[in-house]
Amino acid sequence: MIKNFKWLLLVSLTFVACNSDDAVMVDSNSSDGLPLTAGTANFSKYVALGNSLTAGYSDGALFIEGQKASYTNIIATQFKAVGGGDFKIPFMSDNIGGFKINGTVFAGARMASTGGGAPTAVAGTPTTEILTSIVSGGPYNNCGVPGAKSFHLLSPSYGSAAGISLGTANPYYVRFAPNGTTSVLAYAMSQAPTFFSLWIGNNDVLGYAVSGGDGTNPITPSAGPAGAGFDATYDALINTLTSGGAKGAVANLPYVTTTPFFTYVATNPVPLAAAQIASLNPLFGAMNSMLASVSQPARFQTLTVSSANPLLIADKTLSYDATALFTAAFQGAPFNYPAATAGFLGNLYGKARHASNAPATRDYVLLSAAGTIGTTQAGFPANNSTIGVTYPMADKGILTATEAALVKTATDAYNAKIKAVATAKGLAFVDINALMTQVAGPGFSANGFTVTSAFITGGGFSTDGVHPSPRGYAMIANKFTQAINTTYGSNLKGVDLGNYRILFPKAL
Repeated sequence: MIKNFKWLLLVSLTFVACNSDDAVMVDSNSSDGLPLTAGTANFSKYVALGNSLTAGYSDGALFIEGQKASYTNIIATQFKAVGGGDFKIPFMSDNIGGFKINGTVFAGARMASTGGGAPTAVAGTPTTEILTSIVSGGPYNNCGVPGAKSFHLLSPSYGSAAGISLGTANPYYVRFAPNGTTSVLAYAMSQAPTFFSLWIGNNDVLGYAVSGGDGTNPITPSAGPAGAGFDATYDALINTLTSGGAKGAVANLPYVTTTPFFTYVATNPVPLAAAQIASLNPLFGAMNSMLASVSQPARFQTLTVSSANPLLIADKTLSYDATALFTAAFQGAPFNYPAATAGFLGNLYGKARHASNAPATRDYVLLSAAGTIGTTQAGFPANNSTIGVTYPMADKGILTATEAALVKTATDAYNAKIKAVATAKGLAFVDINALMTQVAGPGFSANGFTVTSAFITGGGFSTDGVHPSPRGYAMIANKFTQAINTTYGSNLKGVDLGNYRILFPKAL
């Protein structure tokens, strides 16, 4: 009996203890309600490496409020609750964006949209002078450099002012680099980081994509030595960053075609009237017949009296150049055009076709080329000068299906490398590719909001169509936080998306 009484007393005391205000600890600032902890991570010295996405680039520019809204600054603020130190940012001089070199404006002001309208540049002249060093305010924890490709982080001359005009240095890094011989990686390591984030590789494919694959900005190959190939470069970055025992988080790369820069402008936005159809369909039909005569597939579609006709585009990736075929055919029956006219048509349409919107062969019209559609190409006859209708849109304004496939192949290869390295090194892996695919599809929902990739109105992207909005960066920061919690046993709580605006206003 006494034994049973003691047991009941123990149960009773345990119940009281579990319900005591002193014993139950509920922390609303953590993800699980338990007291905040860093887990096995040490956030006392956090450095962030990457490109414009790490720096907080938005609306086509880098500016103070955008830098504050970077995903890196958001997670650094969370780290402070569990022992994280200061996170210094190499702030620009204003909220206008852009910069000057020796007093001359080299990069213009940021863009803004009012009432959902087309973005326009904000008023004002950039006041940030690249050659005015801000080294004395550092060292800076945010080592994100807009425009940087993976191998740029290893370059010892990336911060050399003399290299700006040569294209071997980056103005943003020149401004805060300690000298002209220290790489971004070496600069980060000089701070003896205990924790790092690395999100790099986007520009290794994006530069090619935003130039329409015109050859001026090639894709970085996966193979090759460090400083040239992505795989070896990524190994060099991670091996160095972890050499002192630092833990970290790495992110993979989204497909560029999930951004509104590539999806906002339709491939079939051309309105045509009956009179135009009457002259265009015979021309395009005749050229399809010419192609069929040499066993080549049709390149031109039958147009209709509607507002949904496909764009006429130049495509240098076409394997067969029909210039000679068209020139010869137009000189013969039933056309009998003069040699000059036939040659003109042959050269104009020899590597042209109508854009495709079919999922398997989708072409992407760049946001930067939207303003040229329907305008007149100077120096051409009126009936052949309407861009996208009778005059092919320049190849640099289109990411063709063939070019998009090259970008996807490279992205998949980079992502496989990033995942493998993260696994081998025990680093937190952030699947941004999956996140942005979701944003571009049904949308990502949290805190009562749904973030989509709709241009201007979707909440995920800024007015440049490539870089995130403040809310988009907050969403990304939460993905980093989740991965860090999972890997290192911390319990940081994500931020509320509702506290971050969709777009920056014109006046800041």
